[in-house]
Amino acid sequence: MSAITSIGQLTNPDANAQQAGTGLADNFDTFLTLLTAQLQNQDPLSPLDSTEFVGQLVQFSSVEQQIAQNKNLESLVSLNQVSSSTSAVSFIGKEATLSTTTAPLVSGQAKWSYALDRAAAETNIVISDSSGKVVYEGAGTTATGLQEFIWDGRDNAGAQLPDGAYTIQVTAQDGTANTVGVATSITGIITGVDFAGSEPALLMGNIRASFTDILSVRQINGS
Repeated sequence: MSAITSIGQLTNPDANAQQAGTGLADNFDTFLTLLTAQLQNQDPLSPLDSTEFVGQLVQFSSVEQQIAQNKNLESLVSLNQVSSSTSAVSFIGKEATLSTTTAPLVSGQAKWSYALDRAAAETNIVISDSSGKVVYEGAGTTATGLQEFIWDGRDNAGAQLPDGAYTIQVTAQDGTANTVGVATSITGIITGVDFAGSEPALLMGNIRASFTDILSVRQINGS
């Protein structure tokens, strides 16, 4: 006799909807076979209690509805992924501002923007390479509002560093040594889209960014 899979196994959210539907159908057929055999062989003077059978039928119906809902959700997720991919491609060639501390050094130039919550007495800038090694330290602007920092790609010894991704850390303090809030961003042209992950990633040279990193997008001439 075939084993009947438990209702708990059928409602496992990690189970594939198609496999769950097949398992439910097999179990329901087995259930009906057992029910028919028991009804045919029941004692007329002591008939079987139908309450349990009705309860099982209700459970099968409930699980069937859940499987159908899971299939619908999978379809919605698939459509959303297609929509996200289409939207991501439309960003290529546009100028975007991203909330990130990493910028590409290209031909000896990297550029960041940073905004201080309020005027600072001291602002310190530290730049690290992709391995986390500090390659540059210097002072930044202390005025409130959006500031721009352009780095020539040279370390503190004056050596020119290779092109690549570099990360900036901007810290600021006011006159009483309290920390001043700093928000860092970069602006550049979206050059491509990477679909390798669970969601599309925008590419700005060798910089990867998610949709949540986008602060603004602007159409540029000729795009």
